[in-house]
Amino acid sequence: MTIIQTDKAPAAIGPYSQAIRSGGVVFTSGQIPLVPETGAVVEGAIKEQTLRVIKNLAAVLEEAGSDLGKVVKTTCFLADMNDFAAFNEVYAEYFSGKPARSTIAVKQLPRNVLVEIEAVAEL
Repeated sequence: MTIIQTDKAPAAIGPYSQAIRSGGVVFTSGQIPLVPETGAVVEGAIKEQTLRVIKNLAAVLEEAGSDLGKVVKTTCFLADMNDFAAFNEVYAEYFSGKPARSTIAVKQLPRNVLVEIEAVAEL
């Protein structure tokens, strides 16, 4: 088991790792739309926040030796299911391999963001 840490994605805001690499698989923690350099929530609505989350996720996967094309499963959390269509527009641009996915509406996300995504990927 290897802990994954990169400065190209936001630091964990709690007692957890950005990702763990184990047995040829990478398990990421949920990424939210924080700008890595400042820790601030990216400005904008669901599309801008989704793009930032995917960039953060890609940076963590790259550090682990994987990439978005090797993602086999995502779990997506939305603060508002009314954002589902706009979220999917951005998501589909980066996950063209169509990994398995769950999308869950939640009451609230950390820092009151609109979206969080976690992933499982092959190396």
